[in-house]
Amino acid sequence: MKYESQVKQVGAPVANVYARLSDLNNLAVLQERVEDPAFMAHVAQHAPADKVEQVRNTIAEMTFDTDVVICPAGPIGRIALRIIEREPNKTIKFAVEGAPLEAYLWIQMLPTSDLTSKMRLTVQAEVSVFLRSMVEKPLREGVEKLADMLSILPYNA
Repeated sequence: MKYESQVKQVGAPVANVYARLSDLNNLAVLQERVEDPAFMAHVAQHAPADKVEQVRNTIAEMTFDTDVVICPAGPIGRIALRIIEREPNKTIKFAVEGAPLEAYLWIQMLPTSDLTSKMRLTVQAEVSVFLRSMVEKPLREGVEKLADMLSILPYNA
């Protein structure tokens, strides 16, 4: 099954977006931002009120290195997103590790001007017919929320 986010506008050149996202150490900025009330207010606009603290805790527990980000995943433990392919200023492809299903994530980006770009996220997951009805909605919503989060990162800093 394939799930695509809406196209998200990013207020930064595609080279900045690629540079930030192709080295996952750069995403550690999220952990600093969870202490920023303005950032958390923005999160609250995109997440249900009862989930904002959960988002804060999830971000705080994430670990990062150049090629891997590891996230807490509730009852299944921890899930890793590992970069398996990079195409400069165009695509970053990830494999999902530790999940109960095989999945891949792509971040595609395109310039829209010298100062702006756009991105779309795609998740490809091998889901059995029996599980499809249970995971379809969370996967669809998850890819959209992740795209929202990535589109607002500080790429020009």
